[in-house]
Amino acid sequence: MKYVLSIDQGTTGTTALVLGADGKVAGRGYQEITQHYPQPGWVEHDADEILERTLIAAREAISSSGVSPDVIGITNQRETIVVWHRDTGKPLARAIVWQDRRTTERCAELKNKTTMIAEKTGLRPDPYFSATKLEWLLKRPEIAFVARNGRLLAGTIDTWLIWKLTGGRVHATDPTNASRTLLFDIQRLRWSKELCDLFHVPVEILPEVRPSAGDFGKTVTSFFGKSIPITGVAGDQQAALFGQGCCGPGAAKNTYGTGAFLLLNTGKTVPKAGDGLLATVACDDKGGAAYALEASIFVAGAAIQWLRDGLGILENAAESERLARSLESNDGVYFVPALVGLGAPNWEPKARGTIVGLTRGTGRPHLARAALEAMAYGTAEMLTVMAKRGKVTFESLRVDGGASANNWLLQFQSDVLGISVERPDMIETTALGAAGLAGIAGGVWKDATEFIGTRQFTRFAPMMPPESATALRGEWQRAVRAALVWARDTGESEGKKPKKKRKSVRAKSPKAKSQKARARKSPPSKSKTARGRSR
Repeated sequence: MKYVLSIDQGTTGTTALVLGADGKVAGRGYQEITQHYPQPGWVEHDADEILERTLIAAREAISSSGVSPDVIGITNQRETIVVWHRDTGKPLARAIVWQDRRTTERCAELKNKTTMIAEKTGLRPDPYFSATKLEWLLKRPEIAFVARNGRLLAGTIDTWLIWKLTGGRVHATDPTNASRTLLFDIQRLRWSKELCDLFHVPVEILPEVRPSAGDFGKTVTSFFGKSIPITGVAGDQQAALFGQGCCGPGAAKNTYGTGAFLLLNTGKTVPKAGDGLLATVACDDKGGAAYALEASIFVAGAAIQWLRDGLGILENAAESERLARSLESNDGVYFVPALVGLGAPNWEPKARGTIVGLTRGTGRPHLARAALEAMAYGTAEMLTVMAKRGKVTFESLRVDGGASANNWLLQFQSDVLGISVERPDMIETTALGAAGLAGIAGGVWKDATEFIGTRQFTRFAPMMPPESATALRGEWQRAVRAALVWARDTGESEGKKPKKKRKSVRAKSPKAKSQKARARKSPPSKSKTARGRSR
């Protein structure tokens, strides 16, 4: 039997799986990575640490499987950008993560370029994407110097891993990752010189774009005991779309990971972005380029992580299900998890997390339930928009990601959608998709149909009355509007200028006071200087 090593480098850690041709997991490894928050709204990763933890996770998976993989597939957190020196292979700064908001003001300056950018990339100017991050890094003198000397390389995390795993022989990415940079023309499937000029990015520092199921070189023998071909690469959400078997037009999935990402495959038709939706490159059943509509919700499972690590009100993520079940209703508590701004459909980078409806009776269960409900409301909102824009009728929604292990969440999701929700027996479909792409290119499976034939699904059907679901979604919208008002209110009364700070007044001597009194009694002077003073 042939085997695939699938590397899923995510925002919070790296998962590695060894899968056999029968679709069963033979080995598994996982390593967390450190999150760095140097300033409010800034999020960074150490690229060297990502490589180190990825190698450990991969070796764990290979060791536990007891087999030697034939090919490797890589999937990765998208939009996160790394720059490094061509000669030394050392990163010149920490990687700037997709969640990072430091380029908010720069994106606001690009408002008049929104239409042009959308037509070429399917995206919109937002700190989420890679281009403004890369532009920001290139303003640092030491990085600009390396770029001027032709020794700088840049890329998303897939590119960084490929370059390191191949010993610096391959500097490449695939169309799905390239399409998330704001620098890639998704219709021509190549880097856009116009966009590179707009963001002051030298095109020569960008990687070669190769098919998602294709040749990305071979690993250095010392990493895994032998040289292994890398034959599949895709951004995490497109990999999950492929892993769910959504390879043809009209098929959709939602991934509840750090964020929630809803994708609808549109086949060879390039969809038009709008209504808060993005257009992006996906994969067809052979691993070639196809297209998809995407709704990007920045915070989903990350809200549960925040309740656990930031507030300490959860022992572990699984406890959120027990707490949610302990309540008969949400008692009017809603959580808008805009912890890194709002993505689809509002795209408001200045928004911040908002909890409404708090009372003295509010406790831990309410916050846990509100965080889970928020994932379902956001998904329901965007699926409705997607159905209208894509002119499709959804009878079911396939789901995956860590939070999809929560049965309460999936039942509630089905209730507010009014359609069935289907969860595969293996919820790590991001890693599964990367394995599928690599396995099809590497001869493990003939095609996507054979690959997906190894999966089984659990189905959740709606149980809530439609009018109750409508009422809950209406209240959620009220909470979102409250978060948007807070984000967009400058704190100044409309039409009034902010008050000037009062100057401190020193105590005047009796002599100074008498001089001032005499000046008030004196007739005004006719000179220009005096008239100016009197005003």
